[in-house]
Amino acid sequence: MKRDEIRTAVLEALLEIAPDVDASALDPAHAFRDQFDFDSMDYLNFVTALHRRFGFDIPEHDYPELSSLESSVGYLEAHLSA
Repeated sequence: MKRDEIRTAVLEALLEIAPDVDASALDPAHAFRDQFDFDSMDYLNFVTALHRRFGFDIPEHDYPELSSLESSVGYLEAHLSA
């Protein structure tokens, strides 16, 4: 899967959980929690959505690596290419 496809899938998962987010205004390098109201339940739902979309378990100790768009894409890209 290409990086652009991963990015699109991550954005789609994010918008399922937080439909009010303006994807065009999202800063890919900053944590989601710093940009909009994204509580711990939203975060867990986001991780679950990524698990469903990409088909592999994401261990809890890796959750911090999914805190922003950029870090999420990097994490998933590394695990999908392994």
